[in-house]
Amino acid sequence: MKKKILVIAAHPDDEILGCGGSIAMHRKKKEDVSVVILGEGITSRDDNRDIKLRKKQLKNLKERALKANSVLGVKNVKFLDLPDNRFDSLNFLDIVKLIEKIVFKIKPNIVYTHSNFDLNIDHKITSDSVLTALRPQGKKFLEKIIFFEIPSSTEWQSSQKRNFQPNYYNNIEDYLSLKIKALKHYSPEMKNWPHPRSYKGVKLISELRGGQVGFKAAESFYLCRQINK
Repeated sequence: MKKKILVIAAHPDDEILGCGGSIAMHRKKKEDVSVVILGEGITSRDDNRDIKLRKKQLKNLKERALKANSVLGVKNVKFLDLPDNRFDSLNFLDIVKLIEKIVFKIKPNIVYTHSNFDLNIDHKITSDSVLTALRPQGKKFLEKIIFFEIPSSTEWQSSQKRNFQPNYYNNIEDYLSLKIKALKHYSPEMKNWPHPRSYKGVKLISELRGGQVGFKAAESFYLCRQINK
């Protein structure tokens, strides 16, 4: 039976930055991949959140997200439109319940999401919400929970106790070009080198992680939980 993969990201582009190559790898294997993007993006650039002010840009961002995921072969993309970089203004339980509904509908075998070591508050809350929603009771379908890293968030955490230490790698030698191609649809969100969230930065990180395990390119993760059945 083919695996069901669920990617839960805080913002549009996090899903590609964090595991775009792995998504392409899973799709190459004909595995089902669903992507859930919790936050809307963009509105945090304003002092006060104003959906009407950013309506056109938000619509455009969703369209770009769909195109980016389509490059990797993903058709099932769901947007929850939570306030960008303001997840801490929401009730934690409400976020958990939103994720739980999706989890029980999809029944994923593997879940990719953010590291709770990230500097970005939405990333942390996403990670904690996913872990809470995936507590073991009643989820015999679940096999792995995997944390990905996001350039310009994960590595900017300064605490030595909370640094991201990967222990799980996916070889993306054959998929790095697809990852970069997908990110082209998020061009307004990308930066110029030497920013880590640049095309060159993403490529260099992939090559670095690949070199750590003997490949030309890899994505690295922290395996949070694995259940062997």
